[in-house]
Amino acid sequence: MSTRQRRPSTTSTTELLSETARGIERKVEHALTVLWDDLPSWQQDNHYITSGYRPATSSFRRSFASLGYIHNESVNIYSHLIGAIVFILSGFLLYTIIKPRYASAETADVLAFSCFFAGAALCLGMSGTYHTISNHSPTVAKFGNKLDYLGIVFLITGSIIPGIYYGLYCHPHLFEFYTTVTGVLGGFCAVVVMLERFRTPAWRPYRAAIFVALALCGAVIPILHGVQLYGFREMRERAGLTWLLLQGFLYILGASLYAARWPERTSPGSYDIWGSSHQIFHMLVLAAAASHLYGLTIAFDYYHNGLGSKC
Repeated sequence: MSTRQRRPSTTSTTELLSETARGIERKVEHALTVLWDDLPSWQQDNHYITSGYRPATSSFRRSFASLGYIHNESVNIYSHLIGAIVFILSGFLLYTIIKPRYASAETADVLAFSCFFAGAALCLGMSGTYHTISNHSPTVAKFGNKLDYLGIVFLITGSIIPGIYYGLYCHPHLFEFYTTVTGVLGGFCAVVVMLERFRTPAWRPYRAAIFVALALCGAVIPILHGVQLYGFREMRERAGLTWLLLQGFLYILGASLYAARWPERTSPGSYDIWGSSHQIFHMLVLAAAASHLYGLTIAFDYYHNGLGSKC
């Protein structure tokens, strides 16, 4: 007597495939890090970084829990969160040092330095927070990305204003004019970075370019005006010009590497955890901010060292 073999039904096969897919999804969901190919499209930004990604969490608690292990955002997160704390503490420390040493220090000096420290702390804090929660969900990632770029606007604008203040210290009308220009440009950049399509990968070069443009238009022209008035050598003391130029170079270098995705494009997968362009950009931002701060202290000392009027 022949025995008939049952063929697996289409329904059974479909259920098996569905269960397998759900099992894979659960593994990805609970894995600490996953590969580029495991990511949903909204998390895919730089295909030269092939591993070390955190899976989507839909949970702020789980996103912040990623602070406890190494992944490809760890350097981006900690470099700027720690940097924000350092600059906040530096602001208070500098204030306690300056107040007793310089009787001629004015409220305007405090406001000028406050612009810098506020811009730096906001930028670094918003950046570190964004990179921490960027794996939460598409909605949170988009909003956080906008805040990240808004923080860069705060940093650039907050750095430019004290530079103009000291560079054109003896020409308050020029300071007011260039500060107004900087405010308008900064406001324009703030509006642009909140646009939805601005955060897409295709706009990467434009993201870099718009911040370079703000820095050039808000800083370079006023500094050149100062050089015309006083000469390059004197502006090195009046505005800490050498250190301001170094700051500009570091920002442009970082933005260029970020836009070019170098060095990871030369060897995909080799810079997943350490040394990617975004991480280098973060480090150069810190170095540029430190350079700018040192230049401001030189300029401040020039006008308040008690050796007579500088105007």
